[in-house]
Amino acid sequence: MKLCDLVTQYVAFRQALGTRYYCKGCILRSFSRKLGENKDIRSIRPQVVSKFLAGDGRLTRNWHEKYYTLLCFYRYAVTRGYVTSAPLPKVVPKLPSRFVPYIYSREELRRLLDATSACQRPIHVIEPPTLRTILLLLYGAGLRLSEALNLNLENVDLTRAVLTVQLSKFFKSRLVPLGKQLSKTLTDYSAWRQVAHPLTEKQSPFFVNRSGSRVSCLALQNTFKRLRDHTCIHRTDGGRCQPRLHDLRHSFAVHRLISWYEQGADVQRLLPALSVYLGHINIASTQVYLTMTPELLEQASARFERYARKEIVDE
Repeated sequence: MKLCDLVTQYVAFRQALGTRYYCKGCILRSFSRKLGENKDIRSIRPQVVSKFLAGDGRLTRNWHEKYYTLLCFYRYAVTRGYVTSAPLPKVVPKLPSRFVPYIYSREELRRLLDATSACQRPIHVIEPPTLRTILLLLYGAGLRLSEALNLNLENVDLTRAVLTVQLSKFFKSRLVPLGKQLSKTLTDYSAWRQVAHPLTEKQSPFFVNRSGSRVSCLALQNTFKRLRDHTCIHRTDGGRCQPRLHDLRHSFAVHRLISWYEQGADVQRLLPALSVYLGHINIASTQVYLTMTPELLEQASARFERYARKEIVDE
């Protein structure tokens, strides 16, 4: 059987089980293209699979993501008699340390927002008001990039100050309440947009580029890279990726936790609320975002010190 046909069959099988299977499906299609669309599944040798897994040679978590995607794919192929064994490496390297997100300081966030007009020119596809509003929404509401860009007019209720995020990760939809300042920001952008790009249909995109069509993820990432370079915001901790748009979501979660500590709030009680607001299926997923920064560590240490002193006094 041709590799491309089996990949199509397997992806359809996984989707029929209720999973979107988008990212893993992309891995398998990439595997099929690399080896050849007409490649017979039985002729694939371990050497070419290892080469696909190695990629550019750096060992990252992506190696393991590709490996376990192929492992499940070949289990499917073996159980249905298309192959007798999986041509995968027998030794799986140790999983590298988890990627550490970049947490923007509030001063860096101000620099990014202040520079949205300075770094944009008429030739650029994203206009300054759109860029500034997207950045504020990603940070102010902790949205995923795709969630923000997929918003339509019908999903933004400025009267009630609430967003409807539809079928995001894990096929989940949720309501996202907005604070007064963020709600005003979106209201101001909506007014500007209706003049600059008067689209009124409910399915029209909320965020539009200079031509009036939906802002693409690639265009926004390229624009943000230019903005980041303009403001000289770079990693100095040896991290493998420069500050990203998705790090605004991490920064939102960490800054919210710091604010709760400063207010003396019951952080453990509030964590489930933060998890729901971010659209996570459990608190464990939220913990990935709560990267320890010096400021966060200081607040946590101060809270523990007050607790310890109280215990000593009570004794």
